[in-house]
Amino acid sequence: MRTLSNAFADHLGSGVTTLCHGWRLTRSDGLVLGLTDHDHAITLDGVTYAPGGAPELISFNSNAGLQPGSADVRGAFEHDALTEADLKAGLWSGARVDVLRINWQAPDQNEMVWSGYLSEITHGETGFEAGLVSLKADFERPLGRVYARLCDAALGDARCGVTLAQFPGLACDHQFQTCRDTFSNAENFRGFPHMPGPDAVLQGPASSGNTGGKR
Repeated sequence: MRTLSNAFADHLGSGVTTLCHGWRLTRSDGLVLGLTDHDHAITLDGVTYAPGGAPELISFNSNAGLQPGSADVRGAFEHDALTEADLKAGLWSGARVDVLRINWQAPDQNEMVWSGYLSEITHGETGFEAGLVSLKADFERPLGRVYARLCDAALGDARCGVTLAQFPGLACDHQFQTCRDTFSNAENFRGFPHMPGPDAVLQGPASSGNTGGKR
């Protein structure tokens, strides 16, 4: 539930409003940009929202489940810091987006109306274009490692530790036996080769010699 300050609530209830939207973009490296659809710059909480570079907000789409919501926008993000080089380098992928409704006459009167992430980023004819997904997208992001028999490292990377020059032309099938016998690298194997398979899990108790759970 959103909580408004008394001053902002009174302003909204007056029928005469001076509102605009502010878009705060935060990259994973901490760089923060502010954009607004107002025709003058607005400073709020140490962030200056530059005019003329924000897209037109159409609507927010949400649902009651865990599926991520989205935002429909028209236009593109434009700012000197939104460069083609940074876009190609992926520096804006997954950047946090916070959309605020602001009283431009008194910026301390504001409310957060939507938060999410940039997705499907492209550089269009008019500027920096991106899809927007809500914070629920976090529930779809894999965390940690998968418990599996096969190694999840790439041959020659830091987790693998194999020096590719010592094994020219060889490929790895991510099996423990290959890691041990071909590359002599069993100590760096990044899988779980001794995990029980489905046959062991589904197998019933031994017909004789049962010792209380052991087979």
